[in-house]
Amino acid sequence: MKLVRAMKDEAAKTMIGEGGEPSDDANVLLTMSTLTGDGVISVKNAACEKLLNQRVDLKMNSKKINDCLNRFHVAIPKPRDQKERPPCIPQSVLEFKASEAAEIKEKLERDLENENGGAGVYTANLKKHYILEHDEWKHGIMPEILDGHNVHDFVDADILQRLEELEQEEGLQLEHEEIDEDSEMDVGKDWAPEEQETLAEIRKQKILLIEQHRMKNGTAGNNPIVPRKMDKDKEYSSERMGRHLSTLGLDPSLAIKRATSRSLSRGIKRDRSSGVDDDCDAMDIDKHANKKLCLRALSRPKSRSSSKPPGEVVPGEGFKNAIQKVKALKLARNSSKKRNKQSRVGEADRVIANLKPKHLFTGKRSNGKTNRR
Repeated sequence: MKLVRAMKDEAAKTMIGEGGEPSDDANVLLTMSTLTGDGVISVKNAACEKLLNQRVDLKMNSKKINDCLNRFHVAIPKPRDQKERPPCIPQSVLEFKASEAAEIKEKLERDLENENGGAGVYTANLKKHYILEHDEWKHGIMPEILDGHNVHDFVDADILQRLEELEQEEGLQLEHEEIDEDSEMDVGKDWAPEEQETLAEIRKQKILLIEQHRMKNGTAGNNPIVPRKMDKDKEYSSERMGRHLSTLGLDPSLAIKRATSRSLSRGIKRDRSSGVDDDCDAMDIDKHANKKLCLRALSRPKSRSSSKPPGEVVPGEGFKNAIQKVKALKLARNSSKKRNKQSRVGEADRVIANLKPKHLFTGKRSNGKTNRR
């Protein structure tokens, strides 16, 4: 309790400073707030001022102060006359400052970005830097080119209206076609049965021709030609050709005869390399073969084409004479000896085998065979 009372007495003796101004009185309580920041700078200045005064007092109370006082001199200026002496600023400096004040500061892209929403919102206008003959061309509409054509030339402002008109026109055309079809179907109702059958046959033939024409145009150049042996439906037969020519009023006999004569299969030609036995077999097949011819063929020696020596020069090989060719062949054989000994694949084989594989030369070798470690 005594301690608390002593603290209260000391606090009562202190004086609260207004605004935190430094005072000579030691018992001054300065107010400040670190939350709002009020009075912090004033307390700092007051503390620094007190520390500075304390250091000055210590120096003034020291024994060496008398030796230093005669060296100090404080000069206070005093006016010597009534003349005014303002600061002298050159006229060029004043003009330069005036021109700087009058000069308009150029706005940078950063300034424009800050004025128009900042990063992510502002988009720089790159067209203003275009070097063109006229400035109004910078912000002109640039044409879009696709496949060498201007897209704007193919854009119609009234495309929707024209589309509606085309749809209406198409609807009217379909209605007229339906009416025409109905009228065509009504044709022949009053005819005789034979005439109606003829009309139905004509219409069927017409539809068939239209379908064939469409198929032919649709697959022209896209599908390969079907061989005759793959014609399973027999669409391209001589009988069909005869019927077609007969309907046209032509005699199909000559055309069919020519087609059948060209359709005969060719005989297999005997090879040049076939031997005498082949000749005899061919003669045996023939019913009227002559035995003398077969015996003569057996007695005839087998013909063998004359082999050319390796040194003979053939036109186009690039050798001047046989000596040069033989020499070149010898050099080629000698150059391939080393390659063959090394089991190279060819001249371009540059493989370097691992002569000492690490798994066979690393580690301690145990008992047993020496092919592994």
